[in-house]
Amino acid sequence: MILIKNCELYTPENVGTRDVLIAGQRIVAIGEHLELPHGVEGKVIDGKGLRMIPGLIDAHVHIAGAGGEGGPASRTPEMQLSHMLEAGVTTVVGCLGTDGMTRNLESVLMKTKALRHEGVSAWMYTGSYQVPTPTILGDVGKDIAMIDEVIGAGEIAISDHRSSFPSPQELIRIARHARVGGMLGGKAGIVNIHMGDARNPFQPLYEAVALSDMKFTQFLPTHCNRNDYIFEDAKTWGKKGYVDITASSYPYFPEYEIKPSKAIAELVKAGVPIEHITMTSDACGSLPDFDEKGNLRRLEMGYPKSIFDEMRDLTVQENMPLQDALKPVTSNVANILWLKQKGTLAPGKDADAVLINDQFEIVHLVAMGTLMVENGKMLRKGSYEK
Repeated sequence: MILIKNCELYTPENVGTRDVLIAGQRIVAIGEHLELPHGVEGKVIDGKGLRMIPGLIDAHVHIAGAGGEGGPASRTPEMQLSHMLEAGVTTVVGCLGTDGMTRNLESVLMKTKALRHEGVSAWMYTGSYQVPTPTILGDVGKDIAMIDEVIGAGEIAISDHRSSFPSPQELIRIARHARVGGMLGGKAGIVNIHMGDARNPFQPLYEAVALSDMKFTQFLPTHCNRNDYIFEDAKTWGKKGYVDITASSYPYFPEYEIKPSKAIAELVKAGVPIEHITMTSDACGSLPDFDEKGNLRRLEMGYPKSIFDEMRDLTVQENMPLQDALKPVTSNVANILWLKQKGTLAPGKDADAVLINDQFEIVHLVAMGTLMVENGKMLRKGSYEK
């Protein structure tokens, strides 16, 4: 058991000073003046002066590596466990990405299982940029319904020179299979959409909705801050559907990208419900810069810590209350993706929690009831990390 006392608790709502009791993998009690049960051994952590927040959920990570746009040597490596812990991330959702040709979903699935064995929580999307999209069992719906770790489809690319330019009918077919697979498997069955740099980028999604009875919320378009015109369109789309902001690419491409923390603040100001906004890192995916002729100029790689840093900046620089700044990386993601044990701190929920100080430094981190970071020191690393 772990008892954390006297911390300022954000569930993500700010509920004041509380004690939090953890047993096994769950939070079992939240209150004042809590003690360990008589005769039960456990660890007591003094949280005075610290804020406890839910473990962050990074719902778009190339956990098994990605990239390759610059040739074989530009393939990115797998994500390491330490990359999650240093970011306050306790849950990830993996995806394949651009390369659905030389990489495969089986590798993403095994990396998902590996992260679970290392003590954190992980799920994945089936599919890739390409349409027809690769699957494990031969159908998007089957993957979602029958494989525990698969919760949706993606990232399917549209409005991008690397996409297969799927027709509205193809998007409808993928979305319908994902939805039915989700119904059968008790999952969200959402379709994660890679948004490219083409003008009027949301048009394929509007057409797919108009030609079917699907809702806007069947899709989760990402990279919505990659340039000024897609961001302006996202302000309209986000009032009916979901908008995902990418955090890791801004430092490399500030001349194009809208800073993620600023983007979230501006979306809310434009009338997009905060509950419709998520923020993910796109970590371990390549961050390519192409010229006007489509030639690759440079290639970078992002990390999960970008969502923690931008969440901090949303509070410090954009003056958004912490309880609201947390939602795009905690409760919103859990609600949209049906990760019912994640995203909030409450009795019965998974014990994923991060304690931070006033400087937004991670002091302690608990994932699935196990103390992973203590007093700023990482207690666990991945199997092959030194």
